[in-house]
Amino acid sequence: MSFQTPITIADALNKIHRHDFVLPAIQREFVWRPEQIARLFDSLMQGYPIGSFLFWNVEPANIDKYKFYDFVREYHQTLNPHCPPIDVPTSHPVTAVLDGQQRLTALNIGLRGSHAEKISRKRWNNPHAFPKKHLYLNIAQTADDNEGRLTYDFRFLTPARALATSTDHHWFHVRNISKFKNAPEIFRYIQDAGLATNEHAFTILNQLHDVVYKEQRIAYFQETDQDLDKVLNIFIRTNSGGTVLSYSDLLLSIATAQWESLDAREEIHNLVDELNSTHPGFNFSKDFILKAGLMLTDIGSVGFKVTNFNRANMAVLESNWSNIARALKLTVQLVSDFGFSSQTLSADNALLPIAYSLYQRELDDNYLISTPFQNDREAIRGWLTRSLLKTGIWGSGLDTTLTAIRATLHEHGTNSFPVEAIESTMRTRGKGLRFEEEELEDLLDVSYGDRRAFLLLSLLFPFHDFRHEYHIDHIFPRAR
Repeated sequence: MSFQTPITIADALNKIHRHDFVLPAIQREFVWRPEQIARLFDSLMQGYPIGSFLFWNVEPANIDKYKFYDFVREYHQTLNPHCPPIDVPTSHPVTAVLDGQQRLTALNIGLRGSHAEKISRKRWNNPHAFPKKHLYLNIAQTADDNEGRLTYDFRFLTPARALATSTDHHWFHVRNISKFKNAPEIFRYIQDAGLATNEHAFTILNQLHDVVYKEQRIAYFQETDQDLDKVLNIFIRTNSGGTVLSYSDLLLSIATAQWESLDAREEIHNLVDELNSTHPGFNFSKDFILKAGLMLTDIGSVGFKVTNFNRANMAVLESNWSNIARALKLTVQLVSDFGFSSQTLSADNALLPIAYSLYQRELDDNYLISTPFQNDREAIRGWLTRSLLKTGIWGSGLDTTLTAIRATLHEHGTNSFPVEAIESTMRTRGKGLRFEEEELEDLLDVSYGDRRAFLLLSLLFPFHDFRHEYHIDHIFPRAR
């Protein structure tokens, strides 16, 4: 990997337009706010460094192994928030952006696109709640004093709002900088706008043109190695300053490329959204979904290893996807009926043995209300609650614990959730659910606001109907 000769912003955007620059599926969605985009442009205008970029040259022979996406240009918070998938021809290499997606997308939106997000206090179903805005720059003067120490006044405005010029404001549509070839053309625009005597207008607009077309501001490293594990490690380390990334990000990319009929990225994202919307609300991630897929289909050791995501295993995952999704939705609804939520479920992976049991037995929604399954549901509830109360159960050694529990369920769980057999397996790995006296004393000190309070009260009041009342005040009044 080596540092290459920097390129201009215009060159980078042209490469995006030609799909020479693409996004691998490991990248998350665009998440920057308008204020962040404005700050990026201000930094460029002030000559500040905006960080280096990391590009990966993918050889033609490897292109069909991955799924690639285009950059967002016309962002809309509900109608167009996602990066669109693209078909990349295998006739020539492409450059996958490993680090710098947010910045390049911000430049793409600011110089060639638009941004539409919901206005506060307007309803989501109101068609006027998402006005289309473009990036404008006030060329009449520099920015007023502000907490962000911004020198240039970049704002996302509607065209109607941008027309409201005054002696202090002349809003220049940033994407129109592409219409100028040189300084004389910029000066003619200044004259036509009645700003020939303004001391700021020409300087600001000429600086914007130089930033986009003359200054080589895109400094980048280029990786040419085609080894998947090496690229993964580079990707994770270089993104440490943003949202924490894991092996599941790249593994999702592999799954997306290898599924034949379904789009793994879309299916997993949709399932995450559906699980999290289960009342009263959860906070599952794609990591949870991928690990569940490995566990439920008896793939490998449940660990996030590249070898577990080979083409044969991904074919198994895809062919069983509908049953996996059904089992996970049933599991989340079950623990919701127990009264759990994102506030009280302290370890998402504790649900995987439950999901495996429901998947193995091919149970459906009738399981949630059927009287013959009442004892089974209570056994699951008790086991889950105790495993969450006990310190260290779902911490270190998670993958080996889950793999061992899966083997026990496979052998003993064909007709019910075998709590005794599972706990025996857990004890042999130092994960026993027996509480010592000191642990019980500690639990007696749990106070209001502690996420363990719900767990304890649900054990003390097992006959409470948690499907309708799940707040701890409804179990035992805070005043008492």
